Amino acid sequence: MYVEFLSLTDFRSYSQLDIELSPGATVFVGPNGLGKTNIVEALGYLASMSSHRVSSDGPLIRFGQERALVRARLRRGQQGTAVEMEINAGKSNRARINRANPVRARDALGICRTVLFAPEDLALVKGDPSNRRRFLDDLLVSLVPHHSATRGDYERVLKQRNALLKSARASGKFTDAHRATLDVWNQHMAAAGARLLRARLDLLRQLEPHIGRAYNDLTDGSKAAGARYRSTLQTTLSDDGNAESDIEANAGDLSALTVDELAARFMDAFQAQQSKEVERGISLIGPHRDEVELMLGPAPAKGYASHGETWSMALSLRLASYYVFLADDETVGAAPILILDDVFAELDTQRRQRLADIVSTAEQVLVTAAVSEDVPDTLQGRQIKVADGSVSPDE
Repeated sequence: MYVEFLSLTDFRSYSQLDIELSPGATVFVGPNGLGKTNIVEALGYLASMSSHRVSSDGPLIRFGQERALVRARLRRGQQGTAVEMEINAGKSNRARINRANPVRARDALGICRTVLFAPEDLALVKGDPSNRRRFLDDLLVSLVPHHSATRGDYERVLKQRNALLKSARASGKFTDAHRATLDVWNQHMAAAGARLLRARLDLLRQLEPHIGRAYNDLTDGSKAAGARYRSTLQTTLSDDGNAESDIEANAGDLSALTVDELAARFMDAFQAQQSKEVERGISLIGPHRDEVELMLGPAPAKGYASHGETWSMALSLRLASYYVFLADDETVGAAPILILDDVFAELDTQRRQRLADIVSTAEQVLVTAAVSEDVPDTLQGRQIKVADGSVSPDE
């Protein structure tokens, strides 16, 4: 897959930008702060409906404007598709596919597939569990777009259940009415949580061997890299609601359970932890509190990995995503677009070259760099100079 044409209107710093692109490597070169990342961020947003830099859509719209437009013409094998995303301030985003009538933004998921590497990826290893959960969920939605609804359903139910628990705590008394309403939300949350957990477990099973392969390719292979899922269904909770210890009878067996069986586990856990949840006014059980633990050898990467190892693990997660995409659809032209946003400046010479050698075989690679010397010769393709609000391709 590759993008032939990208157009931005009132996106970030660009009032209007139109640029033609081609297969192979393209390097956007220019000083920091002049708009290189804005270009690749727009393409990443088109693929995932989220930014790798901010958690909300507001900053994506040029200051003083009410909406931003991202348009692209994509080529997948012999098939061409035009897709447009309208990002609105204060209301729902909309999409157009091949200039048809507007549809929900999430209906455009899956048309554009990207894997984006960025300095922010260090948080996947060093940051709190929410970064790793988001990584897994974003990949899940990109691979299977209908899981956008799975994710959204769980988030809506969680919000309502938390509101009830907060209300019960504020009242100082857990009444029969609270209990009856909580029973209803427990059922909804168990069902939604089981679907999301089942999807995450299936995805991690696909992803985990590729993490080890990617880490081995990027390093000397002296340590085995992997990942394991730690669910709140597998832990007891201390009095303050934090995970305290594994329940040996449950640890490791979730992958064999059906959605219905996982939902039953959630119902049991809600019942067991009801007093703690009411006391704290928040949901303590569910996928929103789960962890994806990254491992290097026998130790967790977080807290034990060196800076170089941390970078290699972060890169391995993105490369593993790419390999999962390739395995998911082996059709010619189906491989995702690779985006490397200011990554090479952060890496030592050896990691730069190994990463470049791996990604150079992709159909399209888009790279941003402050200076072209940061980019290995393997990826020195077409260069596009980026100045404040404009681009100038070197033909």
